[in-house]
Amino acid sequence: MIPVVKTVEEARKYVKAWRREGMSVGLVPTMGFLHEGHKSLIVRAAAENDCVVVSDFVNPTQFGPNEDFETYPRDIEADAGLCEAAGAKLIFNPEPSEMYHDALTTVSVDKLTKVLCGKTRPIHFDGVCTVVSKLFNIVMPDKAYFGQKDAQQLCVVRKMVKDLNFDIEIVGCPIIREEDGLAKSSRNTYLSPEERKAALCLSRSLVMGREMIGNGEKSTRKVIEAIKAEIEREPLARIDYVEIVDLDNLEPAEDASGHILAAMAVYIGKTRLIDNFIIE
Repeated sequence: MIPVVKTVEEARKYVKAWRREGMSVGLVPTMGFLHEGHKSLIVRAAAENDCVVVSDFVNPTQFGPNEDFETYPRDIEADAGLCEAAGAKLIFNPEPSEMYHDALTTVSVDKLTKVLCGKTRPIHFDGVCTVVSKLFNIVMPDKAYFGQKDAQQLCVVRKMVKDLNFDIEIVGCPIIREEDGLAKSSRNTYLSPEERKAALCLSRSLVMGREMIGNGEKSTRKVIEAIKAEIEREPLARIDYVEIVDLDNLEPAEDASGHILAAMAVYIGKTRLIDNFIIE
């Protein structure tokens, strides 16, 4: 059975042993309750590294007031089975007290964190950057793997790694979807059967937006309006944001012909879901 360690000291002990044998190390940071999307990251990491560490940690510092930290789904036994099947060698599953103690230090990335999800979740990315920095320092991986579903997070982490001179390659991996198009997410478990059906408005509207651009539409305003109109046809949906931005700096893009990210956050009932597509 795959080892599950709870302390920084134990995690470092494994990694140091691998390093002494000249092995490469990959890291897949997660908040647990793993699904096929996470599995795809682990499988890729296992194919590209000798040893893979999966962090399984629901990070309290990236949850704002009245968000779902206490109710966020957790199942370490199921996670361990998935990690082992996908080729991971170690799970790091610390308690918040192990990660933070009485810590006074945080890590922030400016500008990129003030837009999109950062508008309504102002502390979220400080929490992400701080915990990811700590994981990088604990595991010291050669490569770290993140999913494209959290495209803003991927952009922010890449900027942080560049700015702070982490000697780590950040690997972005494609969104994994259900057969009907819904992006895989741990929060999908919150959805009732009716809400689960309603949630398809996200992927449906994005497919329509991508087709508009593919058919020659250059106005991002028109594409955004069409995506919003499609979502608003669903009574259970409430839009947080729909935006098209430059993928490198996350600033609004007026022309849909560049290197762009079309991203959205939508509430289905009480559950906030995100999705996106990228045009290279």
